[in-house]
Amino acid sequence: MDISFKTKEGRFNYRVGAIMIHDQKVLMMKDEESSYFYVPGGRVKINETAETAVLRELKEELGIDGEIIRPLWLNQSFFEEDITHELFHELCLYYLVDISKNDGLFTDNTFISKDHEQLFRFEWISFDRVSQEYLYPSFLKKKIFHLPEHLEILCEYE
Repeated sequence: MDISFKTKEGRFNYRVGAIMIHDQKVLMMKDEESSYFYVPGGRVKINETAETAVLRELKEELGIDGEIIRPLWLNQSFFEEDITHELFHELCLYYLVDISKNDGLFTDNTFISKDHEQLFRFEWISFDRVSQEYLYPSFLKKKIFHLPEHLEILCEYE
């Protein structure tokens, strides 16, 4: 069971995100309904560690194995989802993940993957484009250029 629940005031999510960088590009994705990019990852399940969850999500979404290098950010995010207009309180742990052993992932700049009957579009977005893209969380537009050596705790109201 995913750690996500709805209340009268909005939805709480506990999720993880994978920051994967190759040749000054970061891997981002969109689902079929979204007009914005976000990093691969997903919700943590009950009785699952965040580390296990991020690696599971990479396997489910991309069919790859990754290796966690280190945690980067714990983001406390408060936002209204663009499509459903649902209010969210989300905790997301972002990890720097090494995927260099997955050579096929670097051949195309854009590719499609399917997970549980849903299509996802993945794109390697160059660092010089990141600040202009429609992406969430917006802190990535600046923080992606300066990855922390130790976990940073952030709070965003979007």
